[in-house]
Amino acid sequence: MRSVLLIGMGPTAATALESLAAQFRVIGVIRDATGEPDAEVEGRAAELGVPVLRLRHAEIGDTIIKEQPDCVIISSYHRILNERVIRASRFINVHYSPLPRYRGRANVNWAIINGEREAAITIHRIVPELDAGNILYQETVEIGPHDTVGHIYSVLNQIQREKLGDTVVRHLDGYEGTPQDESEATYGCARVPADGEIDWSQPTEQIYALIRALSPPYPGAYTYLGARRITVATARPVDAPRYVGRVPGRVVARSTGGSFVDVLSGDGVLRIFEVTAEDGPVAPAPAIITSTRHTLGLRPADLLLRIEELEKRLAKLHTSIPSR
Repeated sequence: MRSVLLIGMGPTAATALESLAAQFRVIGVIRDATGEPDAEVEGRAAELGVPVLRLRHAEIGDTIIKEQPDCVIISSYHRILNERVIRASRFINVHYSPLPRYRGRANVNWAIINGEREAAITIHRIVPELDAGNILYQETVEIGPHDTVGHIYSVLNQIQREKLGDTVVRHLDGYEGTPQDESEATYGCARVPADGEIDWSQPTEQIYALIRALSPPYPGAYTYLGARRITVATARPVDAPRYVGRVPGRVVARSTGGSFVDVLSGDGVLRIFEVTAEDGPVAPAPAIITSTRHTLGLRPADLLLRIEELEKRLAKLHTSIPSR
């Protein structure tokens, strides 16, 4: 029976493992040595009798060279393997974008943020260039106007579960795939948590796209209430009165039942249903945003007020210390 090794460190690893285990002897699933445990991946590996190998990046190449699998499959890994390692085995990558478009990082997130109508799964050979190898399998899926990144991942993960194992078999049996058109290549940069701050001067649909793109398993789009950071959990654009006196981020309505607040954007109104404050639980928005006098977003006036408060506290502390 042919053997494979899976490098899977993100939310696509579990279905990749299931698909491969149905066709191959899986030597192991490589996880980040310093990452948090993933109950879904590790539980499924235990059920399938597949070892979970917690390795650092520098250790992965030596493991591949030692184990000599028939193929190494990557599904969710944020590092680039060097050419010496790539030449030690056959390598296949699962990339959630319509290659050659959206090479690089955060592909589904960027697709939603950019208002794309489709996402995709592409299974391709790995070559030294970034996401540039021959395409072995590709399938697109629709991004609906209210779809979240978590929903799109679940759809693409199901396709991976159904197609990955067969695609690897086909490649090992001799199928080389279709070359990518380099003239069509585009790239997405990595995203960091600070990129999730909401700019209330942007159009409503763009803010809504950011919220959908950063929903679980990602940390969420966030804003500030004074100096307090809050994450928007659920929201929806709504029709509202036409504001010609507009302060983006201003709370303009709170429901009498305590289920939502309406906030002005650059061109409309976003209705926020649920938020989380710092590391607290998900709560109805009016429980945290308590007044229509609030303006969301970190404003210079809020920062100056905080500085003034700190200066007063420091001055009070200084006067309370006895002189020597």
